[in-house]
Amino acid sequence: GRIGNFINAELWGKVTDVPWGVVFPNGGTLPRHPSQLYEALLEGLLLFVIILLYARKKPPAGRLSGLFLLGYAIARFVVEFVRVPDAHIGYTKLQWLHIDWLTRGQLLSLPMAIIGLYLLMRKPLTRDNPRKFG
Repeated sequence: GRIGNFINAELWGKVTDVPWGVVFPNGGTLPRHPSQLYEALLEGLLLFVIILLYARKKPPAGRLSGLFLLGYAIARFVVEFVRVPDAHIGYTKLQWLHIDWLTRGQLLSLPMAIIGLYLLMRKPLTRDNPRKFG
């Protein structure tokens, strides 16, 4: 995943002056945020939280997926602020909302977060709470 992107010098971050900035081949001579490592770190933290919460007990239906979707969406949304958008995509222009600063990754994270929230907040199916389809 993202560690491979770091090793291959792909998907680097914006130019920075932080002490851990990295000069990537084909990324110019200025140090950049290692956004691949930020995302890998946040994904690892998310995995740790999920394991910590559900290692010994079975989560209600949809809870695990909801937590993952929401956590991944938040991590991706945050990391996109320091990542250079893909050259062929750039920033998403939602002119009707006067928003021109969202990246495509941030925009695609929003439905993921909404679905994750829905899965976390809905009542699980039980004998006391049967849902009928149709």
